[in-house]
Amino acid sequence: MDNRRRLRSGRIPAAFMPVIATSVCAVALLVTGAVMQWALHHRSNAAPRPGASRDNEAASPARLELPPVRLDTEGFASWAMLDRRTGQIVGSSNLDAPSDTMSLVKVWLAADFLRRTDYPDERSLNRLIIMIRDSDNKAAYEFYERNGGRAGIERMVQICGLTESKPYRIDGYWSNTEVSARDVARLGVCLADGRAAGPHWTDWLLTQMRLVRGVGDFGPRAAFPPEVAATIAIKNGWLLRTEDKLWHMACLAVTDHWSMSVLLRYPARYGFDHGRDLCASVAEQLKPALP
Repeated sequence: MDNRRRLRSGRIPAAFMPVIATSVCAVALLVTGAVMQWALHHRSNAAPRPGASRDNEAASPARLELPPVRLDTEGFASWAMLDRRTGQIVGSSNLDAPSDTMSLVKVWLAADFLRRTDYPDERSLNRLIIMIRDSDNKAAYEFYERNGGRAGIERMVQICGLTESKPYRIDGYWSNTEVSARDVARLGVCLADGRAAGPHWTDWLLTQMRLVRGVGDFGPRAAFPPEVAATIAIKNGWLLRTEDKLWHMACLAVTDHWSMSVLLRYPARYGFDHGRDLCASVAEQLKPALP
């Protein structure tokens, strides 16, 4: 009778305490064990954390093994390719040597303007279209000035992480912007991943680069069949400079998997087609090993 009163009052007799404690511990162990089994099961099926295991290393894309590339020309020739899957950069032994951009820099002029302009007007967009698709020089001078001249080129170096590039020493000479083949390949990735033009305008700009037409439609993508070439974004620069009587040429091509560049300087007597063919030949030689 006394025990029943104590139970009704909510008090637990001291005699029952060891039994209850043992039961609680058993339940706790069962719950803990179940949770551990669940965690182990789900962890084994989960994707490994970056750098956490050998499995992750095995799943990483393999480094490219590229064939040797030969550029037969009299003068300067340099090339580079950046594997966008791994960040690997390969190229000629002089891939860090300086040359100039000519019209290739127009794609940066467009990107720099778009990234810094929330709502570009229709006229500005139309001017950008002809600057990229048709390589219009007047539009390039306009956007070079609107971007602040040399300051805009300095932003390219900073934003895209370039190491051998700089604006020309005299303001106003956008086509003399100094770059290396390695930096042009880096610029291609910077354009494609959104750093250059910003998230809103990157796809638009890449579309314009895929629609390059006329004399400026050459370079690495010429090595691919039309259905593939149509997916490759490009911008090229070319000029027979009077000061050194050399053809200067710069070629850029970008896909989802790689960014490729070629820089050339060669005697005037070889003509424009010589440089055009050399730019395409780099991709032709690399094509069997490209991702």
